[in-house]
Amino acid sequence: MAELFSLDNLFTFFMLTALQAVLGFDNLLYISIESKRVRADKQAMVRKVGIGLAILLRLVLLFAILSAVQYFQTPFFSVHWTGIVEGEVNVHAFITLIGGAFIIYTAVKEIMHMLAIDDLEGHAAGKATRSVASAITWIVVMNLIFSFDSILSAMALTNVFIVMAAAIVVSGLGMIYLADRVSDFLQKNRMYEVLGLFVLFIVGIMLISEGGHLAHLTFFGYKVEAMAKSTFYFVLAILVIVDIVQGRYQRKLLAQREHEIQLKTEAAKTAS
Repeated sequence: MAELFSLDNLFTFFMLTALQAVLGFDNLLYISIESKRVRADKQAMVRKVGIGLAILLRLVLLFAILSAVQYFQTPFFSVHWTGIVEGEVNVHAFITLIGGAFIIYTAVKEIMHMLAIDDLEGHAAGKATRSVASAITWIVVMNLIFSFDSILSAMALTNVFIVMAAAIVVSGLGMIYLADRVSDFLQKNRMYEVLGLFVLFIVGIMLISEGGHLAHLTFFGYKVEAMAKSTFYFVLAILVIVDIVQGRYQRKLLAQREHEIQLKTEAAKTAS
């Protein structure tokens, strides 16, 4: 424990905590959306228990990766359809690909659910579509998928287990603190749910591109390149700006329409 308090390790700890916080944004978004599928009175509990269990399993995963990092990078499956698709899939790439595909599926399904006219009554009533145990399980599983990158990034900065473990615990407690606030914000600002789902969709694309890059996949001779984090944050900023501008323009159009209706009403009264 004493080694944690050296100047070098303290600096690394703060860097890792900040890194976990940045990489945890998309995780918080998924947790918020997933928890909405259970009964309203159970949602806060699902978020806290799910993240708490995920913290414990992240520590186990950290220990496992440190102990057997070479196995996570060793290909266990390869495909060689010359000229069509080629690649060598390792454990890290496989988990990232599956996680990205599942997130895209979740985002698309939620978007279709929001647009479904025949489900307006159930959606408005906040009808539960998933059990508490199922929601917690998915939160834990997806949290572990998201944690792969953060753990491997942490290993690039330090090999001291206690430093990485402390950063995981602190960032996990921060996620527990922020999860309810993110969920409440989306609940009070329902229009931002659409933005959140499209951000989640892009996260899925980013994970698939990263998994394809790790597996050295090529399609018709073209390599799959990982989406840069800077590209992801740039796209995220553009989405937020577009959403803000569109919202303000929509309010302007509504105000114009109300003004026109008011003018017509006054003209009708004057004519009569």
